[in-house]
Amino acid sequence: MKAVHFGAGNIGRGFIGEILFNNGFSVDFVDINTTIIDALRQRKAYEIELASEAKERIAVTNVNGLNNQTEPEAVIDAIAQADIVTTAIGPNILPFIAELIAKGIQKRHEAKTTTPLDVIACENMIGGSQFLFSKVTEFLSEEDLVYVEELVGFPNAAVDRIVPIQHHEDPLFVSVEPFSEWVVDATQRKNQELQLDGVLYVEDLEPYIERKLFSVNTGHATTAYTGSFYGYQTIGEAIADERVLMQLKNVLQETGDLLIEKWGFDRQTHEKYAEKIIHRFENPYISDDIARVARTPIRKLGFDERFIRPIREAKERQLSYVYLLEVVAMILNYRDPEDQESVQLAQLLAEKPLRKVIQTVTKLEDDALIDEIAAAYTKNK
Repeated sequence: MKAVHFGAGNIGRGFIGEILFNNGFSVDFVDINTTIIDALRQRKAYEIELASEAKERIAVTNVNGLNNQTEPEAVIDAIAQADIVTTAIGPNILPFIAELIAKGIQKRHEAKTTTPLDVIACENMIGGSQFLFSKVTEFLSEEDLVYVEELVGFPNAAVDRIVPIQHHEDPLFVSVEPFSEWVVDATQRKNQELQLDGVLYVEDLEPYIERKLFSVNTGHATTAYTGSFYGYQTIGEAIADERVLMQLKNVLQETGDLLIEKWGFDRQTHEKYAEKIIHRFENPYISDDIARVARTPIRKLGFDERFIRPIREAKERQLSYVYLLEVVAMILNYRDPEDQESVQLAQLLAEKPLRKVIQTVTKLEDDALIDEIAAAYTKNK
């Protein structure tokens, strides 16, 4: 079986690539990083290390590299022959691969390929695959869309594995945490016969996506921004500070209360899930920079993102969001001269009224909530 995976970075190799390999796929990694692509093409293999005391090594073989900038036709051909297509490139990059995927689908259509294909965006976003589909359709004809309706699925997914920024002499070696979770919406698949070991297929994905987004992503970002507020450089240093740990626990309590009320999660089970997340952040074998986790603060303050959405929904249900507000204030105060969005946010705050900046960044129209964020920002400034 053949897989095409867009994104040969640490997450692609250290998470999605490993699962595809374990399921017997040959994997064509697609990327513009010539160093990584050339190494994959030459060696056809790489190693993963689990960040734990045992430091277990996993050899991933039967892989190849394709450069979508210099050899787009080869990528199109690979998609035309693939049994599955996956991505791990970041939400903002998805539109840039849409035309290649569309052309690969068209080539399948022209060849009268009847093997169903699923395209799964493994990104930190809600509805990633369907978002990608909306971009792909811009390049498809009406006839192509009829073909897609029958044989090409874009099932949404939720993915979870901490893969920190890292630097090794071997450009293909990657260290990842032992925990991983990949959940796929079973109702949106077209290839119902393809069941990947290591993937959970569910009839309703939204509770799992929100559980992950409002627990892992909100929690990780909380640790980063709170840690930065207290002057730390790494997640490990930050979470060792009781003030940071308590802020994390309080935020996870608030998002947990929301998830339990909204989706009916069992409280005891969810509390164990939250405890496991905290232990993952405390893993001494993962060195994660706060700058990596805290990057793109404007995106993280989006209307449907990991802080504003749970705040909105907690307020609707008359649940507490005090600690979430405190973190939003820390994000507004966050400064990293190497991060474009952080610099942009600082400029906005320097040039425009505070309430206007909050409204522009968060897209909130709730004046009372904007006032609460403004008050929290002023208090923590």
